[in-house]
Amino acid sequence: MDKAYLRHNPDGEHFDITFELHGEGIKRKFNLTRKLSESVDSFLTRVKANVDKAVNKKKKRKSTSTDDKPLSITLLSNKIEIPKDQSCQEVFYSDNPVQLSINEQAFDVIINSPWVLTLTLPNSILANFPIYPAKFESVFTNTDNSDFLWYKSQDKIEWQKAGKGFIYQPQNTDINCYLKFVCVPRNDDSMAGPEFEAISSCVVQASPGECPFERRHAFTKNKLKGNEFRVVSYNILADLYCDSDYSRKELFPYCPPYALSIDYRKQLFLKEIIGYNADIVCLQEVDRKVFKYDLKPTLSHLGYESNFDLKGNGAVAEGLAFFYNTSRFILLGHEEIFFADQIKTNPLFEDIWGKIKRNEKLASRISDRTTTMQVNVVGSLENNEVLVVANTHLYFHPDADHIRLLHGCLAIRYLENFVKETKKRYCDKRVSLIFCGDFNSVPTCGIYKLYTTGFLPGNFPDYSSNQEESINNINMKQSFKLQSACGTPKYTNFTVIFAACLDYIFYEETNLAVSQVIPLPSEEELIENSAIPSVVFPSDHVALVSDLKWI
Repeated sequence: MDKAYLRHNPDGEHFDITFELHGEGIKRKFNLTRKLSESVDSFLTRVKANVDKAVNKKKKRKSTSTDDKPLSITLLSNKIEIPKDQSCQEVFYSDNPVQLSINEQAFDVIINSPWVLTLTLPNSILANFPIYPAKFESVFTNTDNSDFLWYKSQDKIEWQKAGKGFIYQPQNTDINCYLKFVCVPRNDDSMAGPEFEAISSCVVQASPGECPFERRHAFTKNKLKGNEFRVVSYNILADLYCDSDYSRKELFPYCPPYALSIDYRKQLFLKEIIGYNADIVCLQEVDRKVFKYDLKPTLSHLGYESNFDLKGNGAVAEGLAFFYNTSRFILLGHEEIFFADQIKTNPLFEDIWGKIKRNEKLASRISDRTTTMQVNVVGSLENNEVLVVANTHLYFHPDADHIRLLHGCLAIRYLENFVKETKKRYCDKRVSLIFCGDFNSVPTCGIYKLYTTGFLPGNFPDYSSNQEESINNINMKQSFKLQSACGTPKYTNFTVIFAACLDYIFYEETNLAVSQVIPLPSEEELIENSAIPSVVFPSDHVALVSDLKWI
C-alpha cells in the first residue's frame, strides 16, 4: 500500500500531509497544510478540490474527451469509513490505523515519519574538496541513523554510485560529472522515512591545486590524546563583507570574483579546518547561514558540538563560533557578553564606565559597537582539567585603538571574575583560561602588553588614538599570566591595503605549555596571488593552530 505522510508539531495548530497520486494518466505529489481542528468533511473536500484541479488540467493538456468519472475520496480505519463530522485531530491521533482512499489508490497515513524539508547541493563543487548538502533541513530525523549515498553522472540519466556518508570528497575521476545526493531519513528508532534526492546544477570542477594550508596539514595528521590538545583560532571572512561590489573592486580586486564566492571559499576553509584535527576551534566572522548550513552540520558529523553567538545580540548577521571535540571534552557552560550592554549594567565595569561617560563622543561610539565575547567552559573527559575558552573579534577601525583597548580591558576583567566563579563551582578540578580571537591589535598595542605583562598604565598611547575620544587614568591590572601560543608572527592578516599580526591564542602559562606551533604560510605563499583571499586562501586572515599541554 502507498503511504501518505502526515507531519505535525505538537505545539502547532496545523498539520502537513503529502501523498503521491498515480493512475489514470496522472502522477503528481500533493502537499496540503490544514488545521487539526477542521472536520474530516472539510479536509476531504479540500483534497478533492486539489486532485480535481490536477486531473482536469491534465485532461485539457491532452485534449481528451473521455467521460468524467466521479472522484471518490474517503478516510478509513480498519476498512470502515470514518464519520465526516469528526475532527482531524480525533482521527489522526487515535490509536487506530488510518487510510486515505482516492478512487482505487489507498494510502496508509504515517504520522510524523522522518522527513526532509529542504535538500539542495552547492553551486560550486571542486575535486578533492569536501561536498555536502548546501541546505539540509529535516524533522523527526536522527541524521546519525540516516542513510546518505552519492552518485555521479555525465548526463543526469545514467548514475554510478560514488560514495556514502553526509560528506563526500569528489575525486579527479568525477571531474565534469554531475552529482546526486540521496537520503533515507531515519529517526531515533531507525524507522525510515521516504527517500529524498538532490542533483547538482553544476559539474565537478578541477581543484586549484595544492593549497598552502594542505602543507600545514602535514603537522596535524594525527589527533592528540592524553595531556595534549590542539587549538585553532581563525577569522574565516564573512560573506557579509565579501559579497559586494566594494569588496570585489576595492578591498580584494586581485581575487577573481568566483574565488570570493562563499560557495567556493567554504569548500576551502572546511577542508582546512577538518585537516587540522583540532580539539578546540574558535572562529570569527561566521555568517549565520554558514554556521547553520555548513559548519554545524558538517563538523557535527565529524564528532564536534558547537555554540554560536551573533555580534550585537543579533544586530549583525555574523558572529563567533566555538567547536569542541566531543570525544575529548564535555560542555559545562556557555555565555555571551555584549559589551555595549554589559559596560552600563555590570557592576564589574562601573569604574570604567564612569570615566568613559564623561566623554560624550567616546560613550556614544563605544555604545554603538556590536563587539561581543563568547565564553565556553569545557571539561576534559581524560583528566581533572577544565578549560574556560573565550572567543572575540574586536572593532577594526584604524583610529580605534582606544575602543579596542577598552573592550580588551572589559574582556579580561570579565574573564577574571568568570574564572574565579568557575573555580568555586569546580573546586575539585583545575581551571585554565584560553582566549582566542581576532583582536585587530598589533603586538605593540595595549592589549598585548596588558595580557602578557599584567599591567597597563593609564597614559598608554592607545587611549588617545582619537583625540576627541581620548581617555586617561585607567590603570589596568589583570592577574592571569598569559602568553601568545603562536608568538607574534609577522602576519596573520594579509591584504594589499594592510598586513600585520592581529590574531592570537592567549593561554595561561601557569597551567599550560606549548608543545607545537603549526607553521604559518610563508610570505612567498601569501604574495603568490598578490595577497589573500585568493584561489588557494579562503580568507584575508590565516588560521592560528597550536598544540597545548597541561603541565
